[in-house]
Amino acid sequence: MDSYLIQVNGHGDHAPMRDVNLKNTGNMISPGKVKSRKPRWAVRASEMSKKTFNPVRAIVDSMKVEPNPKKAMISLSLGDPTVFGNLPTNDEVTRAVKEVLDSGQYNGYAPSVGYQSCREAVAAYYNCPEAPLTAQDVILTSGCSQAIELALAVLANPGQNILVPRPGFSLYKTLALSMGIEVKLYNLLPEKAWEIDLEHLESLVDEKTACLIVNNPSNPCGSVFSKSHLQEILAVASRQCVPILADEIYGDMVFADCKCEPIATLSTNVPVLSCGGLAKRWLVPGWRMGWILIHDRRDIFGKESNADLCYAALAAIPGLQPVRPAGAMYLMVEIEMEHFPEFENDVEFTERLISEQSVFCLPATCFEYPNFFRVVITVPEEMILEACSRIQEFCEMHYQGAEGAQDLECDK
Repeated sequence: MDSYLIQVNGHGDHAPMRDVNLKNTGNMISPGKVKSRKPRWAVRASEMSKKTFNPVRAIVDSMKVEPNPKKAMISLSLGDPTVFGNLPTNDEVTRAVKEVLDSGQYNGYAPSVGYQSCREAVAAYYNCPEAPLTAQDVILTSGCSQAIELALAVLANPGQNILVPRPGFSLYKTLALSMGIEVKLYNLLPEKAWEIDLEHLESLVDEKTACLIVNNPSNPCGSVFSKSHLQEILAVASRQCVPILADEIYGDMVFADCKCEPIATLSTNVPVLSCGGLAKRWLVPGWRMGWILIHDRRDIFGKESNADLCYAALAAIPGLQPVRPAGAMYLMVEIEMEHFPEFENDVEFTERLISEQSVFCLPATCFEYPNFFRVVITVPEEMILEACSRIQEFCEMHYQGAEGAQDLECDK
């Protein structure tokens, strides 16, 4: 009689085992008495999933607050320019996609790096003497988010660190931590229109630094770096031999009096992986088309009216200090918390703004920058004005001067 160990429904240390006796009866082998324990499930979340954390979702999803039922909800929190319908997608773009669908030629798998004709088009758009490109230098991705993910995966290994702006887009941290990559936050300076604190940035670099993320124009700040400031950033990267991951998804969305310089055109020695896509500029974020950048013939975002209106309205409100944007779709507002002592932080401030005024702005704690909130400025003009009016009413209700704030603190 022979004895065998048979593994059932499992792997490794958690696999249940059965000790099976087999009786040899001529040419037949039949199972004898089986000594076993009941198999059990051992499905566990992966280490990557445990490390995945989205600060925007963590904060927003935990907001247990209902809007004021007497006022229609105005959401200034979602960075999707299509939600209100005031910025329609260009007919030419829609027509081109319809023609491709009708042709029936693109229903199969595309090459993993994208169709050659598309890569050639992207290369032709970006190509310039200062930063030459060919189709071989282009990889098409599922939106700019995947471009950032792939770039991080190429540049950094677990145990290394990356330099990320604060305030900054939460995806960088979410992706990095899930990959076992440490995040070091460098400061942006609101008093300098959100330029990088270069001294602080350089102090964070060590032998494990894999890359520097530069987001220009910025989400959430709406800032656009000058050419001279980009050159200063490149000087740091050059001195420290740190490559740059440039998130330039908003590169073609700058106001009339500004120009956004692609950072790769300003350096001959710093390697740059630049990420972009169709999403915001062509008003199709749901299409998930990364790296395909097309000239904005309709000049949809070329006008500055909403930004000026919003900035001027918020700047007149006691207790708020907006920072004038120069591009993208956002404006950051500092809350002078000492004048709103009943609120512990920007999260409480924005929660009460929802419950009392039905205006939803993202607390900048989502972007690692407490005591600010972010406003999306692509909503229709009348909604911007109404939202600013409600924010003013809210602030006037809760604002405390220096003396009043001290009294309230003593009462606590």
